[in-house]
Amino acid sequence: LMRPLQGWRGRGILVGTVTLCLAAGWALQTPGGVSLVVPQPNINATVAQNILLSVEYSCRGIATIEWKHVSSWGTTSIVEWRSGNYVNISTVYKDRVTTFKNGSIQLRNVGMRDAGYYFVTVMEEHGTNAYGTIIVNVYEIIYEDLHFVAVLFAFLAAVSAILICFMWLCNKSLHLFQKKTTHTLTASTTEEIELETIEC
Repeated sequence: LMRPLQGWRGRGILVGTVTLCLAAGWALQTPGGVSLVVPQPNINATVAQNILLSVEYSCRGIATIEWKHVSSWGTTSIVEWRSGNYVNISTVYKDRVTTFKNGSIQLRNVGMRDAGYYFVTVMEEHGTNAYGTIIVNVYEIIYEDLHFVAVLFAFLAAVSAILICFMWLCNKSLHLFQKKTTHTLTASTTEEIELETIEC
């Protein structure tokens, strides 16, 4: 009873190996296939800053890249282009977007409405797609912090001015004291000379 089972297992392993080899060969010969890498899935930016939504794709055929922005204000198509053919930028982003060959885009002068999710789709001509997502957080410049820094700077400047004045007064007092001491010593020396002269 065991021998037929072992023979069947051997045949199954052989068939599986052959099938795997054929599948691998077919995959290598198939012109399709696309891969997409998102090196920085989270981006923090401040208002008016330029940001780079960086991706890297590879495919055997001609790819079409599409970027969309999804936020609480809705979904907006940013740009769509086909490698080597055309670039279709939405009118909302007309003067703010730069595309790159690797599928990345640069978004200039971001505002609070630019925060949200950015979806990139790479569509290969043979029907294979790849998807990526980047989350962008946009923060306002907090002017209260700048005010605090300005006040601190003014305080330090005032303290420095007071210290400089104090050092100047100390130096002046020391100079006057030295001058007075020198004058006293000179007067004492003169008196001693006069006394010696009288004694003589």
